[in-house]
Amino acid sequence: MASAAHPAASGVAAPAAPTKAPRPRTGGDGNGPAGATPPAPSGPPAPAREARRVPRFVWALPPVAVLALVFLYPLALVVQQSVTPDEGGTSFAPYGEVFASEAFRSALTTTVWLAAGSTVGCLVLGFVLAMIIAFVPFPGCRAVARFIDVFLSFPSFLITLALLFIYGNVGMANGVWTDLTGASSGPFDFLTTPWGVLLAEITYFTPFVMRPLLAAFSQLDSGQLEVASSLGAKPARIVRQVILPEALPALAAGGSLVLVMCLNEFGIVLFTGAKGVTTLPMLVYGKAILESDYPTACVVAVVNIVISVGLYSLYRMVSRRVGA
Repeated sequence: MASAAHPAASGVAAPAAPTKAPRPRTGGDGNGPAGATPPAPSGPPAPAREARRVPRFVWALPPVAVLALVFLYPLALVVQQSVTPDEGGTSFAPYGEVFASEAFRSALTTTVWLAAGSTVGCLVLGFVLAMIIAFVPFPGCRAVARFIDVFLSFPSFLITLALLFIYGNVGMANGVWTDLTGASSGPFDFLTTPWGVLLAEITYFTPFVMRPLLAAFSQLDSGQLEVASSLGAKPARIVRQVILPEALPALAAGGSLVLVMCLNEFGIVLFTGAKGVTTLPMLVYGKAILESDYPTACVVAVVNIVISVGLYSLYRMVSRRVGA
């Protein structure tokens, strides 16, 4: 039996195996042949887009113009008037006359000691009240903390009027006293004195110290207080060694702010009717409105501005250093 012949031996060529067509080489993104550049994006070229951008300083021009119009220009007029005597010309003689006057020195002294005394009172009272609200649980403590935020929006003259209704010559306290004793007048007659102004400023500005203190106390770890108490530390020692160090940044920031605000307070002094209390803002009011002595009023105003800006710079420096 003969075996099957090999295809090559029979002279007939075997069919060729099918071959695959070569795949075209594509670029890295698979969308075109290798080496082909992608189509350029539509729109203007990059340099043209960069040229259309408005410089950043242009956006600052509108607020700077408004600030210059409503603040810097009137301030420049005040400074100019302070070096313009009634006789005309430009001279620093008004500054010499004002600095040599007894009224200015008295107003400056009264302003400084009222601002310093009010700041100390606000720091002490605000620290005690903030500790009570933060660490002594009582019904309504959250409502009291929220009321402090609302109190900050009250105008200063409103607090002064409230004190007048209570401690004024015809106020509630004197009315109760005269009803009980039959006297013709009551014993409370201090609101028209520097002590009345001091009480009104402490009453109004204390929440400005309490607000940052409450924020600082909310960050205090209560575990530190529990550990100190478990180790036998008395409350006074806990306040001195645990609470007070944490409250120092808030006290420094709040006290600096209150000092600046008390230095420029006008409404409280005016509404208490304390005629014997003349501060720098009251002196400006008296010279400009009552006496029409504008050079003197402008000199006092410039001095008040310089002191205020200096104290505000101190406030910002203290705030940055203590991280408040």
